[in-house]
Amino acid sequence: MLPETDDLRLRRALADAEVKPFWLDNPARPAARPPLAEEVDCDLAVVGGGFSGLWTALLAKERHPGAEVVLVDSDRIAWAATGRNGGFCAASLTHGEGNGRERFGAEYATLERLGRANLDAIESFTAAESVDCGFERTGELDVATEPYQVEELRERRCEFLDQQAVRAEIASPTYLAGSWDRDGVAILDPARLAWGIARVASGKGVRIFEHSPVESLEAEHAKLTLTTPAGRLRAAKVALATSAFPPLVSRLRYHIVPVYDYVLVTEPLSPDQLGEIGWSNRQGVGDSGNQFHYYRLTEDNRILFGGYDAIYHFGRHVKAAYDDRPKTFLRLAAHFYETFPQLEEVRFTHRWGGAIDTSTRFCAFFGTAYGSRVAYSLGFTGLGVGASRFGGEVMLDLLGGAETELTRLEMVSSRPLPFPPEPLAYLAIQATRLSLAGADRKQGRRNAWLRLLDRIGVGFDS
Repeated sequence: MLPETDDLRLRRALADAEVKPFWLDNPARPAARPPLAEEVDCDLAVVGGGFSGLWTALLAKERHPGAEVVLVDSDRIAWAATGRNGGFCAASLTHGEGNGRERFGAEYATLERLGRANLDAIESFTAAESVDCGFERTGELDVATEPYQVEELRERRCEFLDQQAVRAEIASPTYLAGSWDRDGVAILDPARLAWGIARVASGKGVRIFEHSPVESLEAEHAKLTLTTPAGRLRAAKVALATSAFPPLVSRLRYHIVPVYDYVLVTEPLSPDQLGEIGWSNRQGVGDSGNQFHYYRLTEDNRILFGGYDAIYHFGRHVKAAYDDRPKTFLRLAAHFYETFPQLEEVRFTHRWGGAIDTSTRFCAFFGTAYGSRVAYSLGFTGLGVGASRFGGEVMLDLLGGAETELTRLEMVSSRPLPFPPEPLAYLAIQATRLSLAGADRKQGRRNAWLRLLDRIGVGFDS
């Protein structure tokens, strides 16, 4: 427990922070599109207006310009995970090299190549279509804050930085070493990227309806019918991009759980404050704990600081009430000032939470239903900013029916282990969280529960 004086200081620092995603608090946010209020026939219906759905709709229209493509979202474009993340756009499709090699070792080199090509394509898209989303390919700096993490970073293929070198990049007294992937990650404004994709997709003929939650998906002869409160879609094929929300294919309900992640954003740093910490190369940063933090600079030199807690609520529920968690925000604020004691006068302007669609293999999975007329891409576990575009390509290949390089991948053909039903899911996830926190306190030593999860191939952290 923090001393009372520190607790009061943290509460003052958070006092003016709005419970609102910083990226969505933008006067340039596009006006809401109308809901679906009629019966519409289409070749492809896309469910979900986040990155997965937007990329799928756009890529479908680029592949088949004459196709009728319709996208529906239950609320607004980018309102959920797409507008609530840290804005890290990674080349990795597998949540890092270690996870990728362990799960897909024989094809990891292929997945690495495809991931780099995917990130290149996103960068090319933003330039070619004049999508102003603050895209900066600055790379990511993983930092060691405990002695046991130093050798782990030294073993990576990226550029290793000793204590002096890493603190020359960013002046935090907590840093013991670092590993810098110089071009495998970009930082960006995720909401502006999503709005840009939607603009380009609409210009190519994709019809987008907001405030149109899909209440049911049914097969009727040659068409699939999706029912919304005021309209219906009759589609030859459907792509499901529903993220952490309950999937429309019932057998998928145990393959993802919604885990809540939380974020703070500071007021803009002054030139003097920025000079105190350096950070001239503007890399994204992640620390190396099991319960890790991620942070980056925004275009106007605020610090976005998130992660650490990963909160699962009994029953797999996704609720607006979960967006505000004062206990976690106090903890994040304390960690922020430990990381940057030079910035003790800096205050926070935004705080928020959002649900991550988590799978047991810690990266996305794919598949089809309804006789291969429905495709899905789920379980990105925090990697959706970049990997969602790849997921859109996979869904379109699966719906196309012909074998491709993507459909031949083990990553595409295999499925993660499901989570158990309640109350076992809640108990197992809580046991995992406590065990991961314990491992961080014990120099990385994993207890019997974590070793069991390792043996059966289950991954989980924040």
